Amino acid sequence: MSGPAAMHALNRAEMRGQIVIRGEAAAIGTARPGRRFAREERGQAALLLVAVMCVVLVGAVVLGGIAAGLGERGDNQRAADLGALGGARAMRAVYPRLFQPAYIGRVPNPSHLSRDTYLALARRRAEATARLNGAERISVAFPDGAAFAPTRIRVTVTDPAVVKAGGERREAAVDAVAEAELSPSAATAALGAGPGDYSGPLAYRQGKPMRPDVAIAFDRMAAAAARDGVALTITSGWRSSAEQARLFAAHPDPRWVAPPGRSLHRLGTELDLGPESAYGWLAANAGGFHFVRRMSWEPWHYGYTLAAGTTSVGYGGGGDGRGAMPSFVPAQFAPAISAAAQRWNVSAALLAAQLYAESGFNPFAVSPAGAQGIAQFMPGTARTYGLDNPFDATAAIDAQGRMMRDLLRQFGSVPLALAAYNAGPGAVSGCGCIPAYPETQAYVARIFGLLGGAGDSAGLGAGYEVRLVR
Repeated sequence: MSGPAAMHALNRAEMRGQIVIRGEAAAIGTARPGRRFAREERGQAALLLVAVMCVVLVGAVVLGGIAAGLGERGDNQRAADLGALGGARAMRAVYPRLFQPAYIGRVPNPSHLSRDTYLALARRRAEATARLNGAERISVAFPDGAAFAPTRIRVTVTDPAVVKAGGERREAAVDAVAEAELSPSAATAALGAGPGDYSGPLAYRQGKPMRPDVAIAFDRMAAAAARDGVALTITSGWRSSAEQARLFAAHPDPRWVAPPGRSLHRLGTELDLGPESAYGWLAANAGGFHFVRRMSWEPWHYGYTLAAGTTSVGYGGGGDGRGAMPSFVPAQFAPAISAAAQRWNVSAALLAAQLYAESGFNPFAVSPAGAQGIAQFMPGTARTYGLDNPFDATAAIDAQGRMMRDLLRQFGSVPLALAAYNAGPGAVSGCGCIPAYPETQAYVARIFGLLGGAGDSAGLGAGYEVRLVR
């Protein structure tokens, strides 16, 4: 064999030889694996065990640090929560004094409390309460502090968590924040602190009691329904708070049965109507007889909206049927407020308190959201009420009176009407309550405070509760 073929054969032989040689070398190297490699494996295992122990130890230190941090976080949060609640309770205790006149005649009124003093009292109480609960680094703020009657307080605790590891002392930031607010109490938020149950004369229709003016209006509506082939029935009319308490005890679901003191039925203006086949007719025609469906989820519940003198829903109550003019009203706006109150049958004190809360009686105020004028009308709402110039104070106050008349008729409640003025009727109709918007809650609380300070004849004194909101 010669030439390329011989060379190819030689190369293959060499390759086979190399393979054999390598195989032999491998065999020689692995013929006695036990002692040397066993020692190496034991050494590696020991090193691995040491490494694992180090990791566990470090992990324990880290977990300890995390646990310490979590514990500190819980301590900080508790101190912040209690500090915020303490500050809010201090605010509640003196809140009515913000609305007392600063002077009686020319003599300073000792019952009056300035906003700065009010906030300082709340700050001191919040800080003291947080310190009593172990906090050291405390800051206090008032999210609505620019308002004339703030209702919200925020407490931040920034005490660090201390972790000791390897002889070193380290600090980690562990912040906690809490906010608390004053809000109208449950009973006040539903109806306002009116005169209580209707105590005037009662008329009866189908054996159910109601105010006489409501009975006359129902007669007209029932006659119209009968002409259309619909027979209206009354399942409930006026109910006392005592009866409401019994109903609620049997069915304690506030969406379907209002708690005692919160049902509009106590005013004598409300009727539960049927049968179910009449709901469509009522929805289409009840408004023509001044009955309005109060709750979107109750197609049977209608309230009469021309109940003159019903102070518990914000209608007149003083000698002139409109309530007294509060002393905080600037003289130049008193005639316009009085005229609007008389024209639209809404308490002058209520209108005045709104104007104070809305703009501080500034006819040229403009809010960041675009609300304009003394009554802070949004442009679309102004057009709805025919208000061409929101900066015309007299025209704006008249439109405000009309809008409040409409909202009081719709919701049958001063707090709900105020909430709808601030947040929109849709937000209130959706829950049948004051929506959980901080601005709206504070708005209603401020107006209640003003009404209480003004001695409003409707008795709308503010009952407040303190609650954590963050």
